[in-house]
Amino acid sequence: MAISFLPIYIDYLGIEAYGLIGIFVVLQSLLLLLDMGMTPTLNREMARFNAGVHSPHSIRVLLRSLEVICLFIAIIIILSISLSADYIATGWLKLEDLSPDIVTQAILMMALVIAFRFGESIYRGALYGLEKQVSYNIMFAILTTMRYAGAILILSTVSNSILAFFLWQLIISVLSVIVFSYSVHRALPKTPLPVSFSRDSIEGIRKFATGMMGITALTAFLLHSDKLLLSNLLSLNEFGYYSLAATAASVLFMVVVPVTQAVFPKLVKLSADKNDHELASTYHMTTQLITVLIAPIAIVLSVFSDGAIYMWSGNSALSQNASLYLSILVVGCYLNSLAHIPYQLQLAHGWTSLLLKANTLIVLGLVVGIYFLVPQYGAVSAAWVWLVMNGVYLIISSQFMHKRLIPDEKWKWYFFDIIMPSSGALFVAILVDNLFYTLNFDRVDWFILLSFVWLVSTMMAALISPILRSWIFSRISVMFLKKA
Repeated sequence: MAISFLPIYIDYLGIEAYGLIGIFVVLQSLLLLLDMGMTPTLNREMARFNAGVHSPHSIRVLLRSLEVICLFIAIIIILSISLSADYIATGWLKLEDLSPDIVTQAILMMALVIAFRFGESIYRGALYGLEKQVSYNIMFAILTTMRYAGAILILSTVSNSILAFFLWQLIISVLSVIVFSYSVHRALPKTPLPVSFSRDSIEGIRKFATGMMGITALTAFLLHSDKLLLSNLLSLNEFGYYSLAATAASVLFMVVVPVTQAVFPKLVKLSADKNDHELASTYHMTTQLITVLIAPIAIVLSVFSDGAIYMWSGNSALSQNASLYLSILVVGCYLNSLAHIPYQLQLAHGWTSLLLKANTLIVLGLVVGIYFLVPQYGAVSAAWVWLVMNGVYLIISSQFMHKRLIPDEKWKWYFFDIIMPSSGALFVAILVDNLFYTLNFDRVDWFILLSFVWLVSTMMAALISPILRSWIFSRISVMFLKKA
């Protein structure tokens, strides 16, 4: 929804006002450091409850304790953004057409939206840990439709101002917290004992949560420090183009995150049971699935970036100004996505120190690179720094993770899970690009071509992946046997 409606938002609001939405995304992501590891910790503890580690009373006490902490953090979020709103509008951002007063009011509204979205994340972690992904996804799909499609309705019929956009976001965020909170409490067994805040309950998860707090904060910086720095180094117009490309590239995360969240409770259980054989099998199967799902998308968006943006927006100016950013950023997102399953495997084992060290080094490299290169070479250098740092991150973290947790699986992971399916998808894209690069396409032509390339690339990647190929052929065999 967010990606589909983005060009319409730009039509109603303008690229500078859309830059404010980019600021909202950055602020929301960076304030994850106030999460203190609660969301991933609650995800893990709910999975452990399903495995019999927690009683109904102890898991409810833990949930209530985290809810109390979440409330205080939400208040901190509102106060911290509100107090800095005037400085952000007048001292940080480089405005051209928007007035500082309007921007300040928009930032104040952002503070409320971010506080409620923070509450959403806590309950999302709980529902995923309880393996309620299907019911969560149904609720999330409905609320997301209301959030993004409803915003179009508001902008087209009520007011096409950025303030109207954020007011609608606030209404849906309040509704989302109510719905998800009710769903979590209904999913947990009732207990006759009183449920209240417990320091002992928090102390029991302190070590893992502390590690996750650092990892979550550093991951947020890794994913968004480029945009945070660029919001000050670039004009809001130019930052809007970069944000648009970054949003388009983030479609990979929309594919990979649901897969990793779905498999995480199983990794926790297999790790707790010390079932190393099935753990390795699940690890390879999931990585191959992720590669087959995201490699074709990343390659299509990188090779045909100008056509993809034009097909998406129908705006040649957006295509000209954002296509180079997209070509580079989407490769960085692809490398980052490949690190998600190794990341989940480490969390399943309760091992957070490697992630802290690797994320710290990469974030420092990202910040230093952008700070020194962008003033001289422009925003495109930030995209290249993002790509290089994610490649370094993938290599460093995977080396140490495999050595400690699954020492015999590293080269299988590199070659069979990543290189083989990615190479098949890349071959198809390059072949098509060489055949059609001189033609001038309209939006329909681009849609047909890119859909064809994506479909054939995905089929090629799936057939080259050993585990998925075996699964596909086994299903085909069963189908023919049933017909026979």
